[in-house]
Amino acid sequence: MPGTSNSPNNSSLHCLSILKNISFLTLFQNLKNKQTNLNNLSRIHTKKMAPEIVSSAVPNGLAKAASLPSRAYVTFLAGNGDYVKGVVGLAKGLRKVKTAYPLVVAVLPDVPEEHRRILVNQGCIVREIEPVYPPENQTQFAMAYYVINYSKLRIWEFVEYSKMIYLDGDIQVYENIDHLFDLPDGYFYAVKDCFCEKTWSHTPQYKIGYCQQCPDKVQWPEELGPKPPLYFNAGMFVYEPSLPTYDDLLRTLEITPPTPFAEQDFLNMFFRDVYRPIPPIYNLVLAMLWRHPENVELEKVKVVHYCAAGSKPWRYTGQEQNMDREDIKMLVKKWWDIYDDETLDHKRSLTSSIGTAAATGIEAEAQTLKSRPARYIAAPSAA
Repeated sequence: MPGTSNSPNNSSLHCLSILKNISFLTLFQNLKNKQTNLNNLSRIHTKKMAPEIVSSAVPNGLAKAASLPSRAYVTFLAGNGDYVKGVVGLAKGLRKVKTAYPLVVAVLPDVPEEHRRILVNQGCIVREIEPVYPPENQTQFAMAYYVINYSKLRIWEFVEYSKMIYLDGDIQVYENIDHLFDLPDGYFYAVKDCFCEKTWSHTPQYKIGYCQQCPDKVQWPEELGPKPPLYFNAGMFVYEPSLPTYDDLLRTLEITPPTPFAEQDFLNMFFRDVYRPIPPIYNLVLAMLWRHPENVELEKVKVVHYCAAGSKPWRYTGQEQNMDREDIKMLVKKWWDIYDDETLDHKRSLTSSIGTAAATGIEAEAQTLKSRPARYIAAPSAA
């Protein structure tokens, strides 16, 4: 494990622990009593793991809207960069696995009209959201980074949906996961993260070689205080939109100092008591392939998260560390096979599924959406 030969002294570890874990340990205890309005979260059971997940994919991938519960997938887009390619790939991937539910794209005002049009043409529901800024006088980290990431909290406002599955734009879905919508209400479901990459180098977990993916390999030392709670990767999660929860999120954010992983740290703190882990096949962080191969059954993976440095398929060169691996090359090619497949484009799929007349009606509605003027503010592209 990285960092085991260069462990800092106990004092340094303690400082690092405060920096990284402020949201989950001391700060969490101070804020816990303020979180009184969580939607349906009072039904907390003693069971710590998610219940058994049973697949129930819709055979034809297209069902009448009136017959379906109010559910949707949701992703996020900011700026005028190339991340729109990731969202297009995600839309086509969901179409390929015949999901029964739409993809909502929450966009900041700086997403250009051209990119919005691309997304509408791919069958996405585009929803503009306002930026969320970090607390005043808490800008010791890059402001743009925090505006982008904290703005994702707006998706709790999408209360026309009873349950949603959030997916980052650098994720691809390779098998139908609609059955995750049937998980019991009142919990926050996500996959446990890995602490072994250099992005975690500021933490005591990384420094001592501790990772929740192999908790028995390196024990958490007593001198560092309580063992960190389970920590999820926020690139994919199942949640329930709720205005009371949204209001409480923003109120809590106002008194929460920013930490290095922004909204991921914040969500881990906020939902700690109702977090339930789900298997890593629902969010394969690519670093797992070389950090914890014993925990990966690649042939069973349903969702791949291209978050490792150099792994985003639309930017892939193969030059970065670990990017010349054969499994990485295979997964990048798999993403491009979907992105380049014109039969998965929305218009073509829609026409073949429901007929030209119905497709024309839906396209007319899309034209109305495209004609609406867009509002812009200066904000950076997502990295």
